[in-house]
Amino acid sequence: MPTLILVRHGRSTANTAGVLAGRTPGVALDERGAAQAAALPARLAGIPLARAVSSPLQRCRETLAPLLAARPELPLSTDERITECDYGDWSGRKLAELADEPLMETVQQHPSAAAFPGGEPMREMQSRAVAAVREWNDRVTEEAGGEAAYLMCSHGDIIKSLVADALGLHLDLFQRISVEPCSVTVIRYTRLRPYLVRLGDTGDLASLVPRDDAAPGSERDAAVGGGAGAA
Repeated sequence: MPTLILVRHGRSTANTAGVLAGRTPGVALDERGAAQAAALPARLAGIPLARAVSSPLQRCRETLAPLLAARPELPLSTDERITECDYGDWSGRKLAELADEPLMETVQQHPSAAAFPGGEPMREMQSRAVAAVREWNDRVTEEAGGEAAYLMCSHGDIIKSLVADALGLHLDLFQRISVEPCSVTVIRYTRLRPYLVRLGDTGDLASLVPRDDAAPGSERDAAVGGGAGAA
């Protein structure tokens, strides 16, 4: 099974305004977000990618634009199932204002029971995202082999819910996970289980570059005692 590289979109105008963007159209990267996106090709340099998959929202497409410009041969697909959670009536509202909503305590403490008014339940958000990853795992394996890596650009709650699934955590624990804008999270899938390689990484990714001297499949599972890291 392949390795999934999850990228949260760069910082957006909604992030800096303290607004819950949701699926509101026209939410772009701000100046810092654009700089984060511009740095992504160098951070991923040397890591072979079989495919890129993006949320359809503008901030994700803008985040991937520099990478696609640097790798014009990289196939790109859009998948609605990894789009932002549908926050319904909460979309476009200030986070400071939403903090006083009774539902916010459920969102934070018992998200599997949370359903946004006019939007979707958080458990359905996780279900569709997990289903998308499982299908893309199969497709990438068929197209490029079980040692391949592919990239998904998505949103904070989507990525957190995928990490919870990979770690076998109940959705009610996913708020304990944090992923910053334009951070990289890596999940390696194997025949028996997935495991987390990186979480919310905003720095150097050199240790993800395949080593020429590595035996096939030698790094497909957790190293006993811990891995040696980058060369």
